[in-house]
Amino acid sequence: MTVSISLLLMAAVALTAAVVGPRVLTRASWPEREPVLALWVWQCLVATVLLCCLTSLVLSASAVFHTVRVHVFAPAPAAVTEAYDLAAAPPWTTALALLLAGGAAWTTAMLARELVEARRRGNLRRAHLRERAPELPAGLPAARGPLLVLEDEYPDAWWMPGSRPQLVVTTGALQRLTTQQLDAVRAHELGHARAHHDWLLHLSQALAGGFPGIPVFSHFRDQTHRLVELSADDTASRRCGHLTTALALIELNQHRGVLSCATPRPLLHQRVERLLDPPPRLPRTHRRSTTTAAALAPLLPLLIAFAPALTTLGS
Repeated sequence: MTVSISLLLMAAVALTAAVVGPRVLTRASWPEREPVLALWVWQCLVATVLLCCLTSLVLSASAVFHTVRVHVFAPAPAAVTEAYDLAAAPPWTTALALLLAGGAAWTTAMLARELVEARRRGNLRRAHLRERAPELPAGLPAARGPLLVLEDEYPDAWWMPGSRPQLVVTTGALQRLTTQQLDAVRAHELGHARAHHDWLLHLSQALAGGFPGIPVFSHFRDQTHRLVELSADDTASRRCGHLTTALALIELNQHRGVLSCATPRPLLHQRVERLLDPPPRLPRTHRRSTTTAAALAPLLPLLIAFAPALTTLGS
């Protein structure tokens, strides 16, 4: 298998993962039943596309630039280098290498920008919290527990990450929520924190913002926002019950018209309906097979990239 054939095969895999995969996933009904599994499949799909681009960049740059070729194939025997037939790479390989190098640089820039913006937003939120909940005078114990209460009639609750993560709850929410419902809210937010959903949201936003015309990245962003909420709802319902979690969600969002069919936030309405009438989970064999198939997908570009070397070494 020459480098040109490898590049064409990886292009086919990348197009399938970037166009066909999102179309199949967005039309499927099972992600609502298994949001954690659906998040895993989306991550593997995105990883497949990114690995296709990365391996194609390495192979095309090795074929075009002698310096890259020396560094990439330095540990390999001469027979392995000959198996790739880098000298016979087609003329379009140069354009492909430059295009992929630009894409890699742009992806890095978008990820860096998203991380900087996330840090800036976090600092602003913490500064705003310090203004609304200032430090107590010297000699009095500081409120450093897992729960921070803010004086505000607007019902709201959110998780504040950091070295001392806290659940921030307004007095308006405390007036509406029972003790069990507050536990459900805490379990929901802890589900986000323990699964590091914020990192997934940052990654999906960076990729979708950097490459708005690629379906897999735009769908990844939209579906991630939806699936992380469903996943956290499941975490809370397993701990506190479906009805308690649904009532907590209603109490926190009733002023937004969560029970109205014309609500501008349809996800809230869908989450409440899903909690009140939870769908059955997929069979265990189905979950295992889907998990395994998704995990194997990112290995395809690596298998294609190493196929000439493995064939040569195995003969």
